[in-house]
Amino acid sequence: MQEITLQSGSKKLHAKYTPIVFAFYMSLIMAFLMSLIIVAANSGIADHYFAQVLHAYRIAMPSAFVCILVVRPLVMRLVKLTVKN
Repeated sequence: MQEITLQSGSKKLHAKYTPIVFAFYMSLIMAFLMSLIIVAANSGIADHYFAQVLHAYRIAMPSAFVCILVVRPLVMRLVKLTVKN
């Protein structure tokens, strides 16, 4: 397994980690937004709303991260088929 190292003299990751970093940030944001919406739709916004959101988020975020990593190559191919170069 290769070690993840920062670029020399920089606090940024190497460009080869772009798909992983993209998946991490996308899952972080989307899972939280979806948890907010789904908990509100299912349970309403009540006293323990944010506790329920955080509980849902603990499940949703890792699931979303793995799903994005798996689905990203397919989505990139679909975009290439759909968008002109």
